[in-house]
Amino acid sequence: MSLVVGQSLGLTLVGDGLSLRNSKRNVGKSKFFSVNRRRLARAALVQARPKEDGAASRPTTTSVVQYRRADLADDLQAEARALGRAVDASIYSPELIARKHGSQPFKALRRSLEILGALGGFALKLGIDQKQGNLEKNMKKRAGELRRIFTRLGPTFVKLGQGLSTRPDLCPPDYLEELAELQDALPTFPDAEAFACIERDLDLSLESIFSSVSPEPIAAASLGQVYKAQLRYSGQVVAVKVQRPGIEEAIGLDFYLIRGVGKLINKYVDFITTDVLTLIDEFACRVYQELNYVQEAQNARRFKKLYADKADVLVPDIFWDYTSRKVLTMEWVEGTKLNEQLAIESQGLKVLDLVNTGIQCSLRQLLEYGFFHADPHPGNLLATPDGKLAFLDFGMMSETPEEARFAIIGHVVHLVNRDYEAMARDYYALKFLSPDVDVTPIVPALRDFFDDALNYTVSELNFKTLVDGLGAVFYQYPFNVPAYYALILRSLTVLEGLALYADPNFKVLAASYPYFAKRLLTDPNPYLRDALIELLFKDGKFRWNRLENLLQQGSKDRDFSAKDALQPVLKLLLDPNGEELRLLVIKEAVRVSEAIALGTVVDTYNSLPEFLRSLVFNGNGNGPLTMSTTELQSTLELRDQVSRIWGLLQSSESFDPAILQPILQVLQQPEARRLGGRVAGGVGQRLAARFLQQLLRATTPSSAPTP
Repeated sequence: MSLVVGQSLGLTLVGDGLSLRNSKRNVGKSKFFSVNRRRLARAALVQARPKEDGAASRPTTTSVVQYRRADLADDLQAEARALGRAVDASIYSPELIARKHGSQPFKALRRSLEILGALGGFALKLGIDQKQGNLEKNMKKRAGELRRIFTRLGPTFVKLGQGLSTRPDLCPPDYLEELAELQDALPTFPDAEAFACIERDLDLSLESIFSSVSPEPIAAASLGQVYKAQLRYSGQVVAVKVQRPGIEEAIGLDFYLIRGVGKLINKYVDFITTDVLTLIDEFACRVYQELNYVQEAQNARRFKKLYADKADVLVPDIFWDYTSRKVLTMEWVEGTKLNEQLAIESQGLKVLDLVNTGIQCSLRQLLEYGFFHADPHPGNLLATPDGKLAFLDFGMMSETPEEARFAIIGHVVHLVNRDYEAMARDYYALKFLSPDVDVTPIVPALRDFFDDALNYTVSELNFKTLVDGLGAVFYQYPFNVPAYYALILRSLTVLEGLALYADPNFKVLAASYPYFAKRLLTDPNPYLRDALIELLFKDGKFRWNRLENLLQQGSKDRDFSAKDALQPVLKLLLDPNGEELRLLVIKEAVRVSEAIALGTVVDTYNSLPEFLRSLVFNGNGNGPLTMSTTELQSTLELRDQVSRIWGLLQSSESFDPAILQPILQVLQQPEARRLGGRVAGGVGQRLAARFLQQLLRATTPSSAPTP
């Protein structure tokens, strides 16, 4: 659930399909608190701190530190109290819901008939389509019907449909696209019940907490509804989310019935290779976590700690003393939904800048810390008036396993190298395939799709096309795509879609590539170091063009550091087990040194006056070097490319000659001195051989004497 203030409409909008309500209802209310409620004698838990003015009250550094420590301690204590209020929060357990709802057969039967009535007719239409050979023809139409059915069946099925929209291994592309449009469109519940829930869960009267509360919900969604309020103790404007009454009971019953269907599918439906019961349980766990608002508050706090260190990312604060299992109070964020381009641009902001911020943050979520937002859509991303990107709604979060983070980057390297066999093997590390699955038949499918896709440059490749094509491969073979991977693909696809409103030529891959380049060049992780070597060396040759491209792209990332890019490579080069790499580097270092030396000779020759050239070289029209034009051109290109790479390093904001000092210390190591000697020896041998060859050619008559 997301709070959004629509700047262009002057209304408060709510993302994730939250329904807008007409605030004209109850306009005649003279007071915010219009319902009769019990009053508790207890005052608010937190009192406003007095504000001090004047130079005399200006805090010293020590007092600021002490204040922050005290503030942090208060915050931790408030969080502990919130956890105490959520100690009875339900945790998903298939056994418990089976025991509870299995003992209520009539209630389960009534709900079963309601579900079967809705889905049975849909299944019948699918059967007719298949019999008549119209399954493909009517797929888009049927997908729309399924979306509407899920909406009518209520919160559980809305959440289920949204979950299916991220599973390309389970649903064809048409269904993925349609289910991604699923929105919560449920009616609100009575305000009296919401206010009573706040008082009951927080054990405080409404008047002691808030000086004002909107007389009706600002927005409503499947699991709850939101009010805008002002805290009495501080005057802070907040968003108060209140859980829908009876929602846990309804969701528990639905999952009990859905699990029954899952068991039947696993047992009798052969063409579905994924363990459906495991997927249902995994998804149910995530939905149950959403029902615990203290858990959502902790998610928001962790997300803020990890990602709000960037000045252009905003995550709202949590008010722990007014948060419980069914009530969440957080900072109100004024902003505009990211898909409202005109409203954003009217504030002097650029949608593409905000989207780029979202892409970089999403990549950090996926590949750096692994903790990421699992419910990405425009309503959860706001453009604030000061140009920040605000993230909202932290009920559904997910994590990328550490080994998978590095495997994904390696997968991108294999994709760039068109190494489809290695790409197929990556799916074992990514947990897409079980170890007993043979990847041999998958390789041709990857080659057929990516050979066509990679004919485009990175800047031309459309991410959605790539995801759709990959999804088709996943659907055809026994893939079990982990939820984290499917969700992050959806996140990047959503961001690209938003950017296309502002720039039809925008490509999310082009915006993402600098991050991948920076990680490859600077991350000391052994897996990524190996991936970098794999990218730069091929068939015993160093690909300078790849290094130049990586530096060009990596330097576009604001966190790129030339210092970080240089030192890990040197340490890897001097590793005791790096003999094979050293042999490749020695060979390449000799080539580069020779190219620089010969290039200097050519430049010197070209700088001489014409008469001096003839005098020094006895009229040799070929100049100082007897080389073919192709060989000379190749040598000079290598010299120029190395020069450009050094220039890229120097152009880094973090470049300073002083950063070379640690590198010089590394070069003092015995292995480094031996490596330097071998390079110098190789260069000396190459230059001596070339000089001898030059000498012999110069003394050889250009033509035989005429008898």
